[in-house]
Amino acid sequence: MSTTSTVERAFRAALYADTDTALDTGASLLAADPGADAELGRRGEEFVATAWRRGWQPADLVRFVRRELDEVHVRLVAALITTESSHDHPHARAHTRPHHGRPTDPPNHPRGPRWAAQLAHIARLAQSEESGSATAQGTRRPQHPDRFTHATTVLELYRLLLSLPALEPLEPLEPSAGPRRERRPESRMLSRIRALLAKAEATGYPEEAEALSAKAQELMARHSVDEALLAAQAPAGDAPSACRVGVEAPYEQAKAILLDAVATANHCRAVWNEALGFSTVVGFEADLEAVELLYTSLLVQAQTAMTKAEAAQRAGGRKRTKSFRQSFLAAYAHRVGTRLAAAAETQVAQDLLPVLATRDIAVNDRLDHLFPQTTTTRLRGVSDEAGWTEGAEAADRAQVRSRRPLH
Repeated sequence: MSTTSTVERAFRAALYADTDTALDTGASLLAADPGADAELGRRGEEFVATAWRRGWQPADLVRFVRRELDEVHVRLVAALITTESSHDHPHARAHTRPHHGRPTDPPNHPRGPRWAAQLAHIARLAQSEESGSATAQGTRRPQHPDRFTHATTVLELYRLLLSLPALEPLEPLEPSAGPRRERRPESRMLSRIRALLAKAEATGYPEEAEALSAKAQELMARHSVDEALLAAQAPAGDAPSACRVGVEAPYEQAKAILLDAVATANHCRAVWNEALGFSTVVGFEADLEAVELLYTSLLVQAQTAMTKAEAAQRAGGRKRTKSFRQSFLAAYAHRVGTRLAAAAETQVAQDLLPVLATRDIAVNDRLDHLFPQTTTTRLRGVSDEAGWTEGAEAADRAQVRSRRPLH
């Protein structure tokens, strides 16, 4: 029996049915044929390549596997992504087995530096388990006691990859009319912003965290204006981009609102995909970096403040519940949004408004192209008054204050 035949039989048994019996049957076939390992790995690379053509990016895939399965599956998909990306022309290969009988999806658009950065991070993840990390080829896998267990893990992952829906392609559909400015190495200003936010996360003093966050937001605003003025000198060379930011459970609705507030304050727009656990943020590259930095920092600060608030509540004899945490984060996100919006109105001098307005129009056009239809959602589960009060006060401490206009 050929190795291809073994893999085909295992796939027919396990991938198109969701029962444990079907999974066991497929895993048994693969476990009994060590010669099928290479073909099984190659087919895994095809699943990954298909995900790219359907709009997924490397970080999206790893995040979704972590959300739906276990860490052993994350290591496996990281290894597959790293292997698939190592080919010189991964999408020039013929794909002769369209899954589900569908036509092959159209080729992916050119990939940018954000994609390369994701691959570099995933390569480190794949290497972190030494040479014995889980691989589809099954060459070395000390974490798996037998071939059957490993085959089961592979098939569970492939089931998930087979079910991936199509996502909006984040790369521009058409190249800009002029040459795009190359992405520069991270500026000294962005390095300063990262350092300030790291200190804000680490300090135990609210006033210090406020001052550090305020300074970081000021530098972000200045960085955004600098980028806007550079683009205005060569308008054909820059265009809005987009990235996906994970919005993890629990309390993901409040976190999505926080991300939306941070995006809006930094000249970006965010659209939440609740089912898949991420928001797509649209904006110019420098602003996208600022959004990711500030959102991540504010989440850390919110978690620290919430832990302290819960400890104080317990010390007062009051038992804190899930509703307290949900209300805390909802109030935190709401107050952060209010204060960010107020601060944004005083960040820029009047003579710079036309430049930023032009960029805002470009961002909105890109958003409308990616998401011609969006809906709003009502915040749920906010019922704890103490949680709301504590969250609002924490946002007041973490958030920026009004500043002099930037010139």
